[in-house]
Parts: sequence; structure tokens; C-alpha cells
Amino acid sequence: MASKTPAYVFSTLVFLLQLHFSAGQTVVKAAYWFPDSGVTVAGIDSTLFTYLFCAFADLNPSTYQVTISSSNLADFSTFTQTVQQKNPSVKTLLSIGGGNSKASIFASMASQASTRKSFIDSSINLARSNNFYGLDLDWEYPSTATEFANLGTLLNEWRAAVASESESSGNAPLLLTAAFFYSSDYYSLDYPIQAISNSLDWVNVMAYDFYSPNSYSSPNLTGPPAALYNPTSQVSGDTGITAWIQAGVPATKLVLGFPFYGYAWLLANADNHGIFAPANGVAISSDGSITYSQIKDFIAQNGATAVFNSTIVTDYCYAGTTWIGYDDTQSISTKVTYAKGKGLLGYFAWHVGADKAFALSQTASQAWGA
Repeated sequence: MASKTPAYVFSTLVFLLQLHFSAGQTVVKAAYWFPDSGVTVAGIDSTLFTYLFCAFADLNPSTYQVTISSSNLADFSTFTQTVQQKNPSVKTLLSIGGGNSKASIFASMASQASTRKSFIDSSINLARSNNFYGLDLDWEYPSTATEFANLGTLLNEWRAAVASESESSGNAPLLLTAAFFYSSDYYSLDYPIQAISNSLDWVNVMAYDFYSPNSYSSPNLTGPPAALYNPTSQVSGDTGITAWIQAGVPATKLVLGFPFYGYAWLLANADNHGIFAPANGVAISSDGSITYSQIKDFIAQNGATAVFNSTIVTDYCYAGTTWIGYDDTQSISTKVTYAKGKGLLGYFAWHVGADKAFALSQTASQAWGA
């Protein structure tokens, strides 16, 4: 039987939303962490962040309840306590889904009121029982107009349930965020803008993975994986942020994402090593991905030439026939300055374990300022 939310919840919700959002948000200086990221929870320098995302909780394909795997429970249940030892004011969110989860399970969950309720109630219970300050949805990606409409319904019901739980428990409302595509439309399918604006505290805009050597569109040319600007196409962070704002999501609910990793291509000709140079697919790893820490080691070990392109706002390096596109300190600083200048709420990175000695995290925090 489909569940129904009592009418009084929605009237109460209006007041709570106004109260919650009128108070404003702390600037978002954030990063994601996951168990295999290369750094322990205790090893995170949480003084560099205002928010940290713990990834990922799972969605059960049968019950549609949100769960934490037994192998991750010890880290997840103590995540908040651990990161607050270095920074008592940092707030934590439990992220659900991720790029390796099955989008079809999220689509099925969002398609019915009863399964949405299972997801919502279990997520709230899980966040509270493990001392998280909020919840983050990472559904990659809805793929039909119906699924995007169902996403909007899910977000509205999630916010209503969070408001109701807060009222009954006396606790501050849980934060609700989501990691979405870099643009407000996903291959001509529009995100539910009104529901996003009304129900989420902010959106993590994934302005990266634009070019990679294992992509069907860019194996034969090097490319800037997370270009802020792109004179050759509409695929860029600025284009995406502009689209979100023009669609109606306030700038103060947008958080710019950037990667602490890059991609490596095999150059077709070692002497032709610029951006969009001819390439023959993947270098270094099976999919070409390489962490920032590994990139800095590669540069040092191979005497690679490193270049910052201020027009596109990207870094790249090359040695022999290996070419790597990534973000270094100049790109990160420029992007943070851009986000602040656009009136965005802040920035986030995937992922904290890829940073080398927290160099990018420190650069980003300093670039934004207090």
C-alpha cells in the first residue's frame, strides 16, 4: 500500500524550510572520503574543511533501504567523532550511491511512494544512529523524463520527512544535498529545478570527467578533464554553473566540484604534446585515471614538463609519450576564486585521499579565505 504523508507535515514544512534556509549555510569547503581512498579517517586533515562526505552507503535492491556494509560499519559509525577530533566544527554527511552503484535500483526506488518511503526513513535513521549531520544523494544518473520527475518527488518527500523528524525529535534538521551532473540538463533531460531549489541545502556540481582516454568521445585526443572554460565546446565547469543558475537554482545553493585526480593518455607523437594533441588511448592505468599524488610522483620521477593553461584553467604534464591532464594548485586556486566570485556556496573535491600531503586542499581553503 502506498504511504501518504499527513497534510500537517507539509504546512509545518513550509515554516521549517523558511527557518532552515533563512539562517544561511556555512561556506562549503568539502571533500569526499571512502574506505579505499588511500587515507584513513584519522589521517584526514579536517581543519581544511567545513564539511566532509563519507562514501558510500548502499541501496538494497530488494527492500530499498539504505544500508552500510559490514566491512565499512566501523569506519562509518565513528567517522564524525574521528574527524571532529582535529576540527570540532566540521560537519559530516553520509553519501548514498556513487558511480559504481546501479542507477536502475535508484530509478526503481524513486518510482513508487512506498519504496521512496523505505529509502527516506532508513536513510534518516541511519544518519541519526551514526551521528551524521546530513545525507547526500549520488544517483548517477536518472536517464528518462519520468525518472527525473520521480527524482523531484523523492527530494520533496525527503525534505518533508526530515522536517517532520526534526520537529518530533527536537534535533536540528538533517542537511540534504546531492551530487548532480555538471549541467542542469542531462543530455536534453532537465533536472527538477523547483524541487532541487526547495528541498536541497545545496547541489554538488560534478564539473569533471569531461575528457578521458577511455571515453568513447575522447580516446584519440588529449583533453582537459575538468576544464573551467572551453573555447572548443560547451563542455566546461563555467557552462554548467551558468546553466544551473539560468535554470533557476540560486548560486548560493551551488557548490563547484573539482577532481584530485587526472587522466593519462598515450601520445601519438611525443613531440606533439599540447591540449587536444593526437593520442592512442590510455596510458599508465587500465582506464587512464591517476591520483594527484601519483601525478606529482610521476613528474618528479620522470622529469616531466608541467604546464598551466590559464585560458582553459587546467594543468597538464608530459614525459615521452605519456600525457596527463589534471588540476594542480593554480587550477584549484583559480576555480575557487571563480566560485567565490560567482556567489556560489563553496567547493568540493573528489576525493581527499588522492591529494598529496593535502596540498590541493590547503590551496583551496586559502584561496577562499575565512
